[in-house]
Amino acid sequence: MPRTNAYPPPVRSSASGTRWPPVIWVLLLGTFAVRSAGFVYPFLSFRLAELSLSTAIVGYVLAAFGAGWLLGQLLCGWGADRYGRRTTLISAMAVAAVAMPALAWTQSAAAVFAAALVAGVVYDAPRAITSAVIADVFPTESARTRVNAARHFAVNVGAGLTGAAGGLLAGRVDIDTLFLINGAVCGVFGIAALAVMPTDHHSRSKAPSLGSATDGCGQALRDGRLWLLWLASLAALTCCAAMFTVLPMLMAADGLAASSYGLTQVVAAIVVIALSPIITPWLTHRAVAGAPMTGLFAASSLLLGVGMGTAGVASTTPGYAVTVTLAVPGEIILFIAASDILNRISPADARGLYAGIWGTTLAVAVVVSPLLAAWALNTGGGRLAGATILACGLTGALLCGPLAALTRPKPVPGPPAAARHSPHQVPEPSGVGRLERHEGAFQGS
Repeated sequence: MPRTNAYPPPVRSSASGTRWPPVIWVLLLGTFAVRSAGFVYPFLSFRLAELSLSTAIVGYVLAAFGAGWLLGQLLCGWGADRYGRRTTLISAMAVAAVAMPALAWTQSAAAVFAAALVAGVVYDAPRAITSAVIADVFPTESARTRVNAARHFAVNVGAGLTGAAGGLLAGRVDIDTLFLINGAVCGVFGIAALAVMPTDHHSRSKAPSLGSATDGCGQALRDGRLWLLWLASLAALTCCAAMFTVLPMLMAADGLAASSYGLTQVVAAIVVIALSPIITPWLTHRAVAGAPMTGLFAASSLLLGVGMGTAGVASTTPGYAVTVTLAVPGEIILFIAASDILNRISPADARGLYAGIWGTTLAVAVVVSPLLAAWALNTGGGRLAGATILACGLTGALLCGPLAALTRPKPVPGPPAAARHSPHQVPEPSGVGRLERHEGAFQGS
């Protein structure tokens, strides 16, 4: 039975414009905690090595995790619309609290395969749900941009901490303990969501059903703007994923140690912390203009392509650190710009589904990026790998051309020329409805 969500309106404050309600703080802090303790994905290969599985089986298990990640974005996004934000998030975190430890306890290949598939489904579950809640709570694009910037800051810093903390802990405890920690943090997040998120209320009217041509799923499948954004995001995120999939391959080919790669991730975290307070207010100001950030999205894709593309000509740890430094500003802008565009094109009753569909881009990029790098390295070496990454960035930027045309606000027709010059014409109050008309054009209304 479908549900609706009763989120309270944001509390206005003359000092800061909008105070964030507790549900937003819980989601942001929970996202940071789950990402910081997200040891399952980066350390899954080490766990599989302990089981002495064949190379083919290891490949199948990793592929199952990736397939689950992709499927989970769709299921969690659709579930957030169909059953409610609170119900879906709590359910996903409850499953994660069991699935993550199961990967540490299982021994047989079949059991590990099943556990990896389920763990992949819930590994990145909060992403789509949090996107939908942010769009529910905040009515203006500037406020949404500010909160999304904080969310991506939490994700980026958390991801940096995952490698650093996991590396330190792995030297003192076994991999199984890391997976137990991952599951425990997910469980705590679920309990916090249970305590703070508003109850999902029943609604018998306009019941959506998955696959129906009249529901949000059918609308999403027909929305060319969403699929252009999806393709552009996949191209740009392939460059972004190169930071933690292709970069270690290139550095290993140059004979650099794993500690050198860890150093580049520390540099990335420092750059995120340093630049986010500068870039975020600027992006928030841009969001007030009412136009979608397609131009900024194109620029971010180019920055990522150029930044990670230069890794193809690097050969030392400082050189690779420079490539990461060049790419990080593009990464910051990319996620905020993509969220801005997604919020504008998502219908109010399908925000979770749209966010879930978009969220699959990262899962696909994580698969595509190393495959492209492996092909390029085997064919033409590091330079070809860098050129391939650069081509992906250029492709993402080029796709923003038709995306901008489809998401451009439709001009509101004015009165005829004669009416404009009529001495009896009563002028419309200044500024009334201007931003609302712009936003309405993107909400499918």
